[in-house]
Amino acid sequence: MSSAIIVTARAFPAAIQEPLSTLGEVRVFDTGAPEESLKGATVWLGTAVDPVSRELIASFPDSLGLIANLGVGTDNVDLVAAKERGILVSNTPVVTEDTADLTFALLLATCRRVGECERALRGGDWAGGAALMGRRVHGAKLGIIGFGAIGQAVAQRARGFDMDVGYHGPRRKADAEASTGARWYESLDQLLEESDIVSLNCPLTQATRHIMNETSLGLMKPEAILINTGRGPLVDEGALVAALQAGRLAGAGLDVFEFEPSVTPALLELPNVTLLPHIGSATGACRKEMVGRAFANVQAFLQSGKALDLCTPR
Repeated sequence: MSSAIIVTARAFPAAIQEPLSTLGEVRVFDTGAPEESLKGATVWLGTAVDPVSRELIASFPDSLGLIANLGVGTDNVDLVAAKERGILVSNTPVVTEDTADLTFALLLATCRRVGECERALRGGDWAGGAALMGRRVHGAKLGIIGFGAIGQAVAQRARGFDMDVGYHGPRRKADAEASTGARWYESLDQLLEESDIVSLNCPLTQATRHIMNETSLGLMKPEAILINTGRGPLVDEGALVAALQAGRLAGAGLDVFEFEPSVTPALLELPNVTLLPHIGSATGACRKEMVGRAFANVQAFLQSGKALDLCTPR
């Protein structure tokens, strides 16, 4: 194990670097000298904001057998190219509860216009803030797109608000329905038409990119709210801005953005949009678990040639 060479996409804090150093040599990838950085490498470690393209994978030496991603999403990795090279890809699926918490925080803040009211109050306008009427969350119809672990955790939280929960996904999940009280909608269009609030909790794939576009946004009620804590490109932000500006949608709560870290300028100008800088997993406990899981994946690979949390192309 001591002969292992772990290349990190960038310099990480000591809390990440130091445990890895117990497994082997740790190098920070140098874009100015990529060949030297990767020479003899065994493992690549990065996060969701560190692209691992087909071109980068092609430059990996034959000794590199694992791409370890810090995060649950792997849309930053060309999984097909990795598979073609025989390189395993792992993730850290420990973000469920924290991301579901943030989803509901965005939902509540957007529906009750918390940001708008706070800005009014900070500006000395008590009456203006108090006059802003929000949408009732209790008993509302919540449509969840994507019913994996995070989508199901959001549904569990919705039960505490007596919400009517529906979900859309590629297949029905009867066991999850029994534990969450959610109903499967085979038709995405029907779910969008009937929902008061729509939450995006699906992975980013070729099939889900711009799943919320001019057409699908047009199916939503004018008084509806859109929440996205999944991936930015699930939403066509140009179409979203147009719908919000025209009053065809009441508001949106976004933790992720189509071109992040850049944010579409028009979104910054809209008062009825709650914006957060991709902090779904940003709790101390969650980040500690993510680091621990990434370490466990790397350690398992170095010991057995396998990782605990393997990802495959969709």
